[in-house]
Amino acid sequence: MAEPTGVVAVVVTYRPDVAATTVLLRALAPQVDHVVLVDNGSDARAVDALRDVVADLRGELVELGRNLGIARAQNLGIERARAHGATTVLLSDQDSVPEPDMVARLRDGLARARAEHGRVAAVGPVTVDERNAGAPLLFSDHRWGPRRATVPQVDGALVPATFLIASGCLVDVAVLGEVGGMNEAWFIDHIDLEWGLRARRAGYGSFGVVGARLAHSLGDRVQRIPGRERDVHIHSPVRNYYMARNTVLLVRSGLLPRAWQVGYLAWITKYAGFYVLAVAPRARRARLLLRGLVDGLRGRTGPLQEDA
Repeated sequence: MAEPTGVVAVVVTYRPDVAATTVLLRALAPQVDHVVLVDNGSDARAVDALRDVVADLRGELVELGRNLGIARAQNLGIERARAHGATTVLLSDQDSVPEPDMVARLRDGLARARAEHGRVAAVGPVTVDERNAGAPLLFSDHRWGPRRATVPQVDGALVPATFLIASGCLVDVAVLGEVGGMNEAWFIDHIDLEWGLRARRAGYGSFGVVGARLAHSLGDRVQRIPGRERDVHIHSPVRNYYMARNTVLLVRSGLLPRAWQVGYLAWITKYAGFYVLAVAPRARRARLLLRGLVDGLRGRTGPLQEDA
């Protein structure tokens, strides 16, 4: 068995901007003990470029050859992290950039959270998308479900979180062994939420660490909505399918209290209405949203087969 190595970063890529991903990897590598990059079927040119960067950083590249979904890629990366003796895993998407001290602050935060709260699944940074006025992507419990948390301006403070966005999340490997890995059947979307709720059901908490900072681009772009304080993150039509399907699966999962089930049903109704009425291509989005809702009701999982 490998000797414990502390933190292993697991970075998942899919058709990445190689230059941006290189910035991420070079920012992350000095902060962790090892880097595992799992590529979900990007083109050969991108993979070749990433291979060179990873080799330069003495990391490891896992080539999947096709898109197996972010959950499967994360789980395979976690397996490699375990093989390196990791005690914690730092998950990252391709479109994030950590501050130079992010991982150190997360490690300190995890130690304090354990001392103060006992059973802790994970800690995460205060994540911001600068395209959206820098509003923190940290979520806490509210009556109808998770909502944006109020982040105190106290360096090092721990903010109880319903779940943590996967990118930048520092996860206890032992808790992964007890709770299980990411839900591969859901493929993408709500993966981090579902895992966080499973960890909570097992008695583990999750916390944001004030002062640990991560820049993250959520969605393909943002769109201004008149009368709304924050811009809306816009995803592709295919992601609309997964969001609709997995929201229904989440409501049916038994992980949500009744009020949250109602809240998520109201949310997916607004989500679908917005995309169908306001975001092109509306007809394709409507078709995929409807299909996602139906597949969720039927309990269908796995990748979308668009020709089915």
